Amino acid sequence: FLGIAFLGIGLWAWNEKGVLSNISSITDLGGFDPVWLFLVVGGVMFILGFAGCIGALRENTFLLKFFSVFLGIIFFLELTAGVLAFVFKDWIKDQLYFFINNNIRAYRDDIDLQNLIDFTQEYWQCCGAFGADDWNLNIYFNCTDSNASRERCGVPFSCCTKDPAEDVINTQCGYDARQKPEVDQQIVIYTKGCVPQFEKWLQDNLTIVAGVFIGIALLQIFGICLAQNLVSDIEAVRASW
Repeated sequence: FLGIAFLGIGLWAWNEKGVLSNISSITDLGGFDPVWLFLVVGGVMFILGFAGCIGALRENTFLLKFFSVFLGIIFFLELTAGVLAFVFKDWIKDQLYFFINNNIRAYRDDIDLQNLIDFTQEYWQCCGAFGADDWNLNIYFNCTDSNASRERCGVPFSCCTKDPAEDVINTQCGYDARQKPEVDQQIVIYTKGCVPQFEKWLQDNLTIVAGVFIGIALLQIFGICLAQNLVSDIEAVRASW
């Protein structure tokens, strides 16, 4: 049911953006569409939940074996991704930089992507991939003389340092921010990039992050063991007929 809920949210979001009435618009977005997260996670959760639940209720060994194999593949992929991320840290860092900059270019193209970037910059108190000047990649914020946008040489409001006394968000606080000297910029906006801030966050919360991943891995192994144990019991009963 949780998988269906995620799928429903994803399809509703696409319907609101008009994607369902024009499927070709999926490829129009230059950056990442966060709706894909809901669709992929929802789809995987639904398939796993359906196979495990119906397989156990109906004592269907095919569905139970599919459940355990599918879960095993996911566990293996997670383990492989973790090892590769540790071994190829510099490559992962470069890919993260490339990913963030691609999404900076498409910042105004999709409201969901815009909200995701704003949340990221506010949460990690960062601006751009490696600094505020990365916003030169966006046609609305770049500092070229040909840019007629009012946001020229600025940054999104999510880059601005927060004043605790302000109850209402000033969405124009980043205007002309990068035209100021660097010392003055640090007063108005976050000057650290999101990639370094993410690395710092990982180091500060390494124990919690590792604990979460280990907990998820143990749950997956437990699920595989339960499914295989149930398959063995069903086959043993059938063999005695």
